[in-house]
Amino acid sequence: MSVAYDFARSPAAEFMARPQDLLIDGRRVPASSGRTFKSLNPATGQVIATVAEGNEADVEHAVAAARRAFEGPWRTMRASERGQILMRWAELLKQHADEIVEIESIDAGKPISATLRQDFPSAVDTLTYYAGWADKISGDVVPVRDDALTYTVREPVGVVAAIVPWNFPLMIGMWKLAPALACGCTVVMKPAELTSLSALRIAELALEAGLPKGVFNVVTGPGRVVGDALVNHPDVDKVTFTGSPGVGRGIMKGAASNFKRVSLELGGKSANVIFDDADLESASKAAASGIFFNAGQVCSAGSRVLVQEKAYDEVVERLAARAKSLRIGDPLDRKTALGPVISEKQMKSILDYVDIGRKEGATLVTGGEKVGDRGYFISPAVFAGVEHEMRISQEEIFGPVVSVIKFRDEADALRIANGTAYSLAAGVWSRDIGKLQRFAKRARAGTVWMNTYGYTDVRLPWGGERDSGLGREHGTAAIDNFTEPKAVWMNLAV
Repeated sequence: MSVAYDFARSPAAEFMARPQDLLIDGRRVPASSGRTFKSLNPATGQVIATVAEGNEADVEHAVAAARRAFEGPWRTMRASERGQILMRWAELLKQHADEIVEIESIDAGKPISATLRQDFPSAVDTLTYYAGWADKISGDVVPVRDDALTYTVREPVGVVAAIVPWNFPLMIGMWKLAPALACGCTVVMKPAELTSLSALRIAELALEAGLPKGVFNVVTGPGRVVGDALVNHPDVDKVTFTGSPGVGRGIMKGAASNFKRVSLELGGKSANVIFDDADLESASKAAASGIFFNAGQVCSAGSRVLVQEKAYDEVVERLAARAKSLRIGDPLDRKTALGPVISEKQMKSILDYVDIGRKEGATLVTGGEKVGDRGYFISPAVFAGVEHEMRISQEEIFGPVVSVIKFRDEADALRIANGTAYSLAAGVWSRDIGKLQRFAKRARAGTVWMNTYGYTDVRLPWGGERDSGLGREHGTAAIDNFTEPKAVWMNLAV
């Protein structure tokens, strides 16, 4: 495994070489404290950018700017004009695709081929989809009685705090931005400290597209400072967050101060269930992709592969073979299938879980080792002989580690699949349509994939319950997230 990264020759080098200041009220400004932090390339451990370290004062300025924009030009603008600005922004993103994709790949350690294939197209699709929604958000006439005209309208929630994770900064950032802006809200975004760069670049392009100043602000810095300040700010009307259940619980507590609306997309320990009558080649291939994509740093990763007894040994063998075949290396190499995990801390956490799995008595069939002498690369790990109660079966590892668990029959598969605190997603493989439908009906999951795994689309709701979160993103659910219904009653008997 080698990393042939040459920062000096990167098309994105000019952007990353600049001081990465905050973006508040339409201008790039340094943090009020003057403090900065270093952004590292996970593939090399090298510094790639110097980023402003925002604090409570910067959040105050950003929220005030967002409030002025909300009460002024953005809210009063014609909805169709808002949509046109978002469409122009999408066109600018496409014009700068190579630069944005490279920034994302270098900053997050994401294989550039996958970023080109999924992350960037999904971000653009999300933006264009909600741009089309901007002038179609309507209410209903409700015929309550003959002497009154009664109807409903949907109004924007107000100032939104969007707190974005490090695993899909561009894509998930747009999942929050696009519907909020289409609905007429204004946004203060806090990207993850580890991956701040793409948010700052697309914010610059939003201004170029004609987005009024203050509508979209970016405050970078640590979650315990910037995130907490946003959650506790009395003039923030809604928080949308993707991240860990622990942080999600803290956000709900903080939001209670002024009863902010909250939507949370949190963790997962998704079960990918393979019955012995399934197409085992297709199921194994998809199961490997479902856990090893993005180095396993995916909330809906199929980190538990449940296999019926008769097919168990074959699926373990196929998963191990696919794990061994994945090319690990430079994220900018288009042949790379598996890049680094995001940080040294995350790498250590994952390797600790590999040790826990061994100590619990599971069999490490392959992988689970640090790769190379720099960067944060881990060989994809396959554990066999995993019992449902083991920690590696119950706890979110967020890395390229799969637990293969044996089950007897439908009832046993359902018991194991539903037997964690999470409920984000699940997959099921069988040639028996009745079996598929029974499992889908009883699985505790916001999304169930049948004879496939991992697909998402902005037109379908996305989210979970329990430790997987609260509310749904995407589709019309996102319109509900960022609007408030108002009832209007007009007396006609006058």
